[in-house]
Amino acid sequence: MTHDPQRKVRIGAGAGYSGDRIEPAAELAERGELDYLIFECLAERTIAIGQQARLADPTKGYDPLLAERMHAVLKTCADKGVRIITNMGAANPAAAAQRVREIARTLGLAHLKVAAVTGDDVLQAVQEGDFRIEDNGQPVSSLGERLISANAYLGVAPILEALQAGADVIITGRVADPALVLAPLVHEFGWAADDWDKLGQGTLVGHLLECAGQITGGYFADPGKKDVAGLARLGFPIGEVSADGSAVITKVAGSGGQVTAQTCKEQLLYEIHDPSAYYTPDVVADFSQVQITEIGPDRVAVSGGRGRARPATLKTTLGYRDSFIGEGQISYAGPGAQARAQLAAEIVRERLALTGVETDELRLDLIGMNAIAGPQMSAGAPEPYEVRLRVSGRTASMQQAVRIGNEVETLYTNGPAGGGGATKSAREVIAVLSLLLPRSLVHPSVHIEEA
Repeated sequence: MTHDPQRKVRIGAGAGYSGDRIEPAAELAERGELDYLIFECLAERTIAIGQQARLADPTKGYDPLLAERMHAVLKTCADKGVRIITNMGAANPAAAAQRVREIARTLGLAHLKVAAVTGDDVLQAVQEGDFRIEDNGQPVSSLGERLISANAYLGVAPILEALQAGADVIITGRVADPALVLAPLVHEFGWAADDWDKLGQGTLVGHLLECAGQITGGYFADPGKKDVAGLARLGFPIGEVSADGSAVITKVAGSGGQVTAQTCKEQLLYEIHDPSAYYTPDVVADFSQVQITEIGPDRVAVSGGRGRARPATLKTTLGYRDSFIGEGQISYAGPGAQARAQLAAEIVRERLALTGVETDELRLDLIGMNAIAGPQMSAGAPEPYEVRLRVSGRTASMQQAVRIGNEVETLYTNGPAGGGGATKSAREVIAVLSLLLPRSLVHPSVHIEEA
């Protein structure tokens, strides 16, 4: 493959988390003049939750919005030659890729090549080894049967392999977020695997794009201090990247939001502990000398990312069953609302003790302001005109968690006067811990099929 040193690669960020809006991605596909469209949809706990879904149904475990997103952009991207890279495979990239092929066929895209990247699931290797958890120093064995998943953060290598094999859509599980952007840059520009400065700069671009609307003003907005227009039709970002890794961050003309030096600087610092040592599977990036310059309306130039040799280990996320949370809520309004809500809280606290509900943590909060009576009656009152009691507790079993919400609900007839709008819920908490796994124990693979 020959590389044009003058070429610029345009990469759009179609999602910043699993439940993100879909319209901005469709707008990017239609009007972004893109080469690549990425969807970054994995939070830390997502794969563990996906593993539970996969255990219940072997055809599930991938992102719940995968089909809806693909229906929104796949035909447009295929028509325009835009390649899609996403981690929406979550706990089941192979099943996700199969679902995309099915959608492609229904859209008449019979020759679309769809790749599944697997190998991030390292549960067996973790269970067979003698590893300690980074967060607390305890052996992995201390989690026992509560351990659900172990997924290593892969780098660009398998994505690069899929690109070089001609894949139009690449579905991964756990990969480092910036790798979704870095891989096409390495592919397009032929960067060497040890060109640490270019890899560091490419990682910078990936880090800026990965959260989509955060950098175009979504997470940035603060009324009266940092006003942003058009948030209801927020546009998602585009990185226009040159062969040396320098980039311009922009968005589709006319879309809502803004791209400024300030929005880019806030995103640059997002989730960064040490700006001079940002560890990824591909490089230890150094953002300490980054230059951010506004060069036009909604156009910000970014350069100065550097890097050094990649680490010998890969961060691996452990998902485990931690506990259960039960919650109940009920509202009180009118004169004496606060006093009645406080009495209700005292009743629930005593009831949980009397009935033997054991909690590791219990919160009884009074929340609310004007949802029941409206701002006219609530404004200027000497005491809160409405209060909502929220009781939540962490327990060791679902049965105990359910009882918390039940006790709040019984306030309808057994508590202070005027309670209403009671709700209750109970859920399992899937938590995460981390360890560092030697690269030699991680074996990514790529499977490509036409639709």
